Parts: sequence; structure tokens; C-alpha cells
Amino acid sequence: MRTEGAGGARRCAPVRLSLLDRSRTRAGHPDGAALHDTIARARHAEELGLHRFWVAEHHGVPGVASGSPPVLPAAVGAATSSIRLGSGGVMLPHHQPLVVAEQFRMLDALHPGRIDLGVGRSLGFTAPVRRALRHDPVPGSGSGSGSDVDAVFAAGADAFAADVEELRAHLDGTSEVTVRPATGRTIPLHVLATGRGLLLAARLGLPVVVGGPVLASADVGDALAAYRSQFRPHPGGPEHPRVTISLDAFVADDAAEARELALPEAHAMALSRTTGEFGPLQSPTLLRAEAWPEQVRRRVEAHLDQTLAGTAPQVRAALEELVERTGAEEVLASTSTWDHAALLEADRALAAAVLGS
Repeated sequence: MRTEGAGGARRCAPVRLSLLDRSRTRAGHPDGAALHDTIARARHAEELGLHRFWVAEHHGVPGVASGSPPVLPAAVGAATSSIRLGSGGVMLPHHQPLVVAEQFRMLDALHPGRIDLGVGRSLGFTAPVRRALRHDPVPGSGSGSGSDVDAVFAAGADAFAADVEELRAHLDGTSEVTVRPATGRTIPLHVLATGRGLLLAARLGLPVVVGGPVLASADVGDALAAYRSQFRPHPGGPEHPRVTISLDAFVADDAAEARELALPEAHAMALSRTTGEFGPLQSPTLLRAEAWPEQVRRRVEAHLDQTLAGTAPQVRAALEELVERTGAEEVLASTSTWDHAALLEADRALAAAVLGS
């Protein structure tokens, strides 16, 4: 896949393809199996020639086994030899920047030159999780939702900016504390960006990862143009703005089969809006045998309609359009499905569609 870009983007090389694996749990299987599946998927991604393999940080979520990005890449790195490893991402409100810097310096020492550090600022999926992470607006009060949580997010934006700057100082050796182990290498820092996060990344001269509502919005091109126009290079960082787009992309022999691969994730997402709990993936066969409430059915169909799922030519064309519109240098696929073997095959088909491999 090659595109010449738009909106001030620098597009002169083939787009890179990477994976974000959240270690999704599966109904009827122990949570730990999801971590072993993640490691097996990373080995497969390396064989396919993919660029990066990132893991996530989610706390207290039944459907996600990955709660510690510093731990899981160590295991993935021991099972692979060349693919880049990292986090999509470490949620800085939960951690001291010094500790994060030490953790990723250790990873870099164990797996030299392969480590990336993506950071975000999510406060937690539910009120009990936010309280456990010490982000409840008033400890022990209410649900911690609505305007109170909005206020916490707003107040946290400035703290996040300060944390990112402190983290980078620890990593580049300009802080008053020397982070060990010293490796002499730069660990690339990425920001998982929302609207305000894009401007922060521009001011700090950092690459961005854009997905979810930002990527789906009609004005994503304008938002990324602002990021590029305001980008200020920082010593030791990239000279130019860099954009990675993150999305679900399923490739199969026909569009119906691709949508079926996307169904377990769509159903889990739809159900979470009703129950407040993001659960394990379930078999499409069992899901189709259930009688869904009308609201859940509508949400599932809406999610599937917004998912990039189709044949190789269909997905390739859609990604080319999206890459041209955003000027992205990299696609970070965050796909998951019930059947692990089917997921590996979908990864292979996506790599063939994007990379021609």
C-alpha cells in the first residue's frame, strides 16, 4: 500500500502495519489463556513481517486480561526476536513517571532497540475501578459519574501534560534523577491522542496514535492538520509529525464472513452499554442462537457497520482512502475475535492486503 498523502502529511513510503492486542478473554476459558494467546499472536505477527506488537492496560475488566503493559512485553519479547514491542498504552494517571521510565528502561535492556512507550490518560472503565485507582472525585461517595467525572478528566489534562514532560525527561536523561538501567538508547514515546491530546503532542514534538471517536469524526483531517502545523520538534525525537491510526480491520473471503469475525467484539461492546460490564468474547454460533433485546441488536448492527470488515480488495481500498485522508504512516489493527486460529488467519489476510505479503 502506497499513498502520496494529503492535508500537509509527509507520505513517501509504504504504510507500516502493526497490531494492538488487548488479551481478550473468551467465555469458558481461563483468563490466563488469553495471555498465552497474546504471545502466540506476537510470534505470528513477527513471522508476517509486521512492524510493532503492542499490548494494553485495562483494570478490572472481565473481558481483558492485560492490566500491566510493562510485564506482558517482557514475555512477548522472550518469545520473539525482532518485532517492536510496546504499550497502547500505559495510562499515566495511574503511575509515577519515574516508575514508568524505570520499567521501560528495563524492557529496553532486556530487548535492546525494540521497545516503544505509548501513553494515555484513561481513568478507568467503571466507578469502582476509578475508586480502586484513587480517581474517585470524592472518595467513598456515589458512583463517581456524570459531571464529577468530567471535572476529574478536565483537571487531569494539565496533570497529564506535566507527567508526559516529566516522563520524557527521565527517559532522555535531562531530569534530576538518573533512571536505571542506563542503555544509551532512545525509547520512542507516543501519545494516544484525543482532540486536546493532539495539541499536546504537537507542542512536545511527539508522534500520535489516533483511533476511536477522533478517527471516526468528520473533522479528523482538520484536527490532524492542526497537529502537523503546530508540531515542534524536540531534541532526540522525530523531526516531523507522525500519525498512526488505530482501528478494527477484518479480512475474510467474503464480507459476511468478515462481519461474523467482528460479531463477538460488537456484541460485547453493545452489551457493556447496557450492563456496564465489558465481558469475555463469546462464540458467534452461540450469539446467533440467542434472542437479543432490540436495543442490543441495534447497537450490534451499528458497531458492525462502523467496523472495517470485508474482502481483501474492500479493506485495502478503505484503508488507502483513510490513510490518504489522515496522512498516516502506520496502521495499528486492534482486532479481536472468538476463535484464536481464525484471528491468526485474519491477521495473515490483513497483512497480505496491506503489505502485499
